Amino acid sequence: MTNSNNYCVIMAGGIGSRFWPYSRKSKPKQFLDFFGTGNTLLQQTFDRYSQIVTPENIIVITNAEYEELVKEQLPLLKEGQIILEPTRRNTAPCIAMAAMYIRSIHPDANMIVAPADHLILKEKEFNEAIHKGLEFVAQSPQLLTLGIKPTRPDTGYGYIQIEENKGNEFYKVKTFIEKPQLEFAEVFVESDEFYWNSGIFLWNVNTIIDAFQTLMPEIYSKITSGLDDFASCPNISIDYAIMEKAENVYVQLCNFGWADLGSWASLHEVLPKDKQKNVIIKGNTLLYDCKENIIAMPEGKLAVIQGLEDYLVADTNNVLLICKKDDESTIRRYVNDVQVKLGDEFV
Repeated sequence: MTNSNNYCVIMAGGIGSRFWPYSRKSKPKQFLDFFGTGNTLLQQTFDRYSQIVTPENIIVITNAEYEELVKEQLPLLKEGQIILEPTRRNTAPCIAMAAMYIRSIHPDANMIVAPADHLILKEKEFNEAIHKGLEFVAQSPQLLTLGIKPTRPDTGYGYIQIEENKGNEFYKVKTFIEKPQLEFAEVFVESDEFYWNSGIFLWNVNTIIDAFQTLMPEIYSKITSGLDDFASCPNISIDYAIMEKAENVYVQLCNFGWADLGSWASLHEVLPKDKQKNVIIKGNTLLYDCKENIIAMPEGKLAVIQGLEDYLVADTNNVLLICKKDDESTIRRYVNDVQVKLGDEFV
């Protein structure tokens, strides 16, 4: 299997509302540098997969309004390496569109699907896992997802229950469970049968296109007729559309220091902390009797905070947000309320 057989699709079209007010509709989280490294999440993701597939085989799929941001941050991309969604229709339609496009270039390509907002701490182990996964899907018509052994009962991740051993680290998937309540998440972690669904997928383009034709013909028929019908595709994730329905789904059990940076709370999990487990992002802070907080301030601004626990304090040029850091649904509600009452200026 040569490297030219392998493609990577980076999904970079979301608006990142759970990271508001830093993530805005005009410049979502994937285009931001959260770690102060000089590289945005999108740039880090591109660099990561450039070690696995040839950079010319990396395709970024994003919303049409972010075309210039992608070109600015990834200037090496050539024509044909950016696919623009006319409108947002969740991950299933965009993956189907990317698979069709790749098959038109390479009829038997293998395909990695990767979100643009993941953190990988063990790059060597990650590269080895992806190469093994590509070999697996090249040799058999399976849909593969990467599973991560849970380290805590997290209710923000989807879970995968494993079934039949395929050999080595590949297992047949028994069931998917989306973001369970805490008491169930605790049982899952203790059972040793459940793994976090990383949202990183691998398959041959023909395998996934056949799955769409069989399980989601309403998407298949619209995608095959071109982008004109994309807006009428169902708004559905790849998990609900394909992975939870298909019979040929396997999970590869991995350990490469993975985190899905989907929320402020997940960012708190992975960033360095002070002795009271506070995370400070940029800016200057003086904290008194504070613990388990995440403080995000603009450069050159001082925050003096007393008596907070498990809070998010996020200050931008025109929005200050102070709320419990673990309540993702509440932040989304705040964004909706702001948009309804004050318009798009603060969203």
